[in-house]
Amino acid sequence: MAEFSWNTQSPLESALVPGHHGVTGPQVGVTLEEVRDISLVQVMTRRGRAAETAKAAKKVFGIQPPTSPSAAVGRHATLIWSGPDQFIAFSARSAEDQFVKLSEAFAGVASLSDQSDGRCLIRIGGPRVRQALAKFCSLDLDDRAFPPGAAATTSIDHTAMNIWRGADSTDGHAIFNMLVFTSFADSLWHTILDSALEYGVQASLAHAA
Repeated sequence: MAEFSWNTQSPLESALVPGHHGVTGPQVGVTLEEVRDISLVQVMTRRGRAAETAKAAKKVFGIQPPTSPSAAVGRHATLIWSGPDQFIAFSARSAEDQFVKLSEAFAGVASLSDQSDGRCLIRIGGPRVRQALAKFCSLDLDDRAFPPGAAATTSIDHTAMNIWRGADSTDGHAIFNMLVFTSFADSLWHTILDSALEYGVQASLAHAA
């Protein structure tokens, strides 16, 4: 009987080629990263239990979960609005079984789904990030419409995803985080890369911290 060995690998194992892509110039126009070692738990409030879910989230994360399209940074986690009465808890993966811990904290008030291995996190930034995203994203990502902390559940390049804006980079440029199902990650990565080549792209791998 044949023996099988199952090895976990990123959906971007082949697509992500670290280094510079596209035009060269005095400044990189777009930075593109895959963020690995992430923990993602979808929290869905049960009917009539919104107040209790918020209380449990406050106890675990130190913040209230967002009630509108936004992302809130708490203790060791970011809570991302993903629909009415639901949010995604994003954090760095750890040796501790975080899903079990959250299941106990939200027992009886919310339903949970572990999405850690079902989603891929792509982060894009740089001085030309909006020009690149405008080629395939219909959202208005201007500062006035989508400031730091804003979030949306949308479709990009026919792919459902959660997108939120994190804190600006140290040089003042916007940074956008995109959560996409792993089966569509490769296609989206190439769409983003192709759209940004004219600005110069620095691709890299990062780990959640």
